[in-house]
Amino acid sequence: MNRPSAIIEAARILETSVHPRNHLAFLSQDETDRLIHHTDEGLYPLIRNCVLAVLNGGVATDNSLGLFAQYPEFMIEFERHPRGLKVILKNAPAQAFVDGVLIETIHDHLFAVLRDLVHSRDLCHNPAALEPAECSNLVFQILRNAKVLESNRELSCVVCWGGHSVNQVEYDYTQAVGQELGLRRFDICTGCGPGAMKGPMRGALYAHRRQHYTEGRFIGISEPGIIAAEPPNGVVSDLVIMPDIEKRLEAFVRIAHGIIVFPGGAGTFEEILYLLAILSNPSNAGDPIPIILTGPQASTGIIDAYRQFLNDTVGHSLTQRLEVVIDDPVAVAERIQQGRDAVRSYRIETNDAYHFNWTLDIPVALQSAFIPTHQTMRELQLNTNQPPQNLACELRRLFSGIVAGNVKPETQALIKHHGPFEVHASPELGKALDQLLQRLITEKRMKTDGDYQHCYKIIPTY
Repeated sequence: MNRPSAIIEAARILETSVHPRNHLAFLSQDETDRLIHHTDEGLYPLIRNCVLAVLNGGVATDNSLGLFAQYPEFMIEFERHPRGLKVILKNAPAQAFVDGVLIETIHDHLFAVLRDLVHSRDLCHNPAALEPAECSNLVFQILRNAKVLESNRELSCVVCWGGHSVNQVEYDYTQAVGQELGLRRFDICTGCGPGAMKGPMRGALYAHRRQHYTEGRFIGISEPGIIAAEPPNGVVSDLVIMPDIEKRLEAFVRIAHGIIVFPGGAGTFEEILYLLAILSNPSNAGDPIPIILTGPQASTGIIDAYRQFLNDTVGHSLTQRLEVVIDDPVAVAERIQQGRDAVRSYRIETNDAYHFNWTLDIPVALQSAFIPTHQTMRELQLNTNQPPQNLACELRRLFSGIVAGNVKPETQALIKHHGPFEVHASPELGKALDQLLQRLITEKRMKTDGDYQHCYKIIPTY
């Protein structure tokens, strides 16, 4: 349940200060100076936007521009303190506080933002320019620094993907699946937002309590451009901010011991294509990680539409890696548990780590940062006259650009100035894309707030 939106609109906390705790407390003198004096160009606005997002945790919105517009006077200041750092919040959203004290999970999320954004800048000032091996090392180091990786922990991390804008029946189903996973003591990792990202966590949290299991983890992985549109939900116990969408997607697949995909919009389809592009690589053919596409009976139509599009574009040989389970949370959890045993055996056989899948060979096209502009979207190679892996990578970029156009302020500004992205595609692929995207729009899977405004137009190329 979300706190009333009237609280968000009516009140601000004029000024308050907070201090970090535990592993979030340790910053070097140089890191502290950069925060206090704003010497790292671009870091402060990035921190401000992400902190404002986490202070709105629990608010069901995907309108980042509207969210920021409500708090034009919000500011953060930093002071040196014996406990490591003093953070001063001015004109902060009142809904993040109870009796003037910051809610504990929001407190931790705030300092997770500082930890990850400062640390990733220490590691690399230009993540988009990294070589593939360097990308994986950066993802590993950020996760390690966030203490998400535990070498002595059972293989228990289930990544759940799905839409932020789902109907009540689908949301209830994600909770039911999460409960079955929680009863089996699985940890849940999602994109940390609302909808199908919150439901599995909430279900598993309840189930962990029924099992008197106190070590469960609820990992939310986001990135600066997405977190404002999908503020962390209140169940997230470990928040991690990756530098960009490509590092975020890599983090998901590297730490997963099983992947569940619920119905969703363009972002969910981006995740599916990212995964299929990896699995199409022959060097990954032996990886037994279980991947389940699931939803309630009422979602059969959209799941069939996903499969039809994928069969018509990247081919049945790739699509068959997605095991479909309809309206059966117990079967989903049992299949994940069986698959976990196969993953353990495979990791032993390949001498790979339990906590981070180093053996996955991720194509360079998936690790290279894709920045959606009118030129890069126009230059996408959208035709079926290429290997399925290449087409999956191009389609992943297309859907990434649509997500950015839907929710990211900087991309929305481009579209407002220059008009919708022009997406050139072969006639048969363009028709398939138009049918799928129109269905996502009709079923209100592309946007939570207000009517959907197209950020793209598909142009057939002959």
